[in-house]
Amino acid sequence: MTENQPIVFVIDDDRLVRDSVTDLLRSVGLGAESFGSPQEFLQSKRADAPGCIVLDVRLPGSSGLEFQRMLAESGIHLPVIFISGYGDISMSVRAIKSGAIEFLTKPLREQELLDAVQAGIDRDRVRREDAKLVAELQERFTSLTAREQDVMALIITGRPNKQIADELKLSEATVKVHRSQIMRKMRARFLVDLVRMADKLGISAGKL
Repeated sequence: MTENQPIVFVIDDDRLVRDSVTDLLRSVGLGAESFGSPQEFLQSKRADAPGCIVLDVRLPGSSGLEFQRMLAESGIHLPVIFISGYGDISMSVRAIKSGAIEFLTKPLREQELLDAVQAGIDRDRVRREDAKLVAELQERFTSLTAREQDVMALIITGRPNKQIADELKLSEATVKVHRSQIMRKMRARFLVDLVRMADKLGISAGKL
C-alpha cells in the first residue's frame, strides 16, 4: 500500500462478510483492513491516511451505534458506513443523525457500497486538509506576541487603528506596526483573509 493511499477499515464479526467486502475494496484499488470486533480495531496501529469505516451495526458485546460514540470520544474522526442484516429503519435514522455516511442492508449491493465508501473517503480528505490548515494557522497565531494577539482580536472587528489605539492605550503608530507584523506573521494579504483565519481558529471578533 502506497503512502496516503485511502484505506477502509471493515469491522464485522462475520468472516465471510469481512472477506467479501475487503476483496471488493481491493479490487478497485483501495487499501482495506478487516477486524472481527471494535476492540481489535482500537488496538490496531492505523496508517495515517484518508479513509472510512464499514461497520456492522450489530456486534457482540456492544452495538455499532455505541461504538460510533466511542470513536468520537476517542478522537477518531473516520466517517462511518453502517451495514446491517436487518432493515431497521429507526436504527438507520439514529445512525445517520449521529453522523454516519450511509446505512446499507445486507446482502450488500457492490456499487452502492463503493459509492458510500468513496463519499466517506472524500469527507475524510476534506476533514484532514481542514485540520492541517487549522494546525498551520495555530502555529502562526502562537508566533504572535501577546500584544499582537490583543491587536488582532480588535483588527478582525473592523475597528480603525485610532480606535484600537485608544482601547489598548497605545499610540496609533504602534498599532500600525503591530498590524503590519500580524499580517506578515499570519500571511494574510487583506483584512478579509485575517478574518477568515480567525474564524478557522475559533477566535471571535474582539475576543481571544
